[in-house]
Amino acid sequence: MRVLIVIPAFNEAGNIQNVIHDLRQHFPQAEPLIINDGSQDNTSIIARSSGARVIDLPYNLGIGGAVQTGIIYARRENFDVVIQFDGDGQHMAEEIEKILEPVAGGTDICVGSRFCGANEYIMPLTRRIGTKVFSIVISLICGQKLTDTTSGFRAYGKQAIELFSAYYPEDYPEVEALIIAHKKKLNIREVSVKMRQRSEGKSSITPLRAVYYMIKVLLAVFIDLLKK
Repeated sequence: MRVLIVIPAFNEAGNIQNVIHDLRQHFPQAEPLIINDGSQDNTSIIARSSGARVIDLPYNLGIGGAVQTGIIYARRENFDVVIQFDGDGQHMAEEIEKILEPVAGGTDICVGSRFCGANEYIMPLTRRIGTKVFSIVISLICGQKLTDTTSGFRAYGKQAIELFSAYYPEDYPEVEALIIAHKKKLNIREVSVKMRQRSEGKSSITPLRAVYYMIKVLLAVFIDLLKK
């Protein structure tokens, strides 16, 4: 299989070199692609100097636009699998095999979960509540238990690449993408993975934004359900 690792990165100059090094060391058989999402720091320069392929977006599109850019590239270059992998150092290259294996066996989307199994991932209370709400709602809609619908660590097979190259949600798309995949009858699986805490930089999701995000995403989910 040809595997592309799509790494959306916005102002991740403090993390991106370590992310690339981690991938080279623990999963060298895949090609990393940095989607520099309009960064105002040296993210692009550092990524290129580390030997990674980089696509520079002219301005910040958000996580949805950045991920879809990578998926479009994967479809054009005929990759078999896309691994979505954060540029902030939280995802671990040694865990990729866990989400890749189900897709190699025919699963369309495999999500790496921080909350199934015996993981001890620490998350701020407001975000943890939002994640739990999303889990309950999306599990009911999809008819299967999903514990980490906001996880950005996931693998996409050929059918998912085809689907999301044509349309991928904007803003904070991970939850909404699962609904779209479910409506298209793609099969979804979740596996337990380990993740690190962010080592450099600061998350853009503050407690207030977490509440806003939860309300906005839930509205988007219900609108998706009404769409043909």
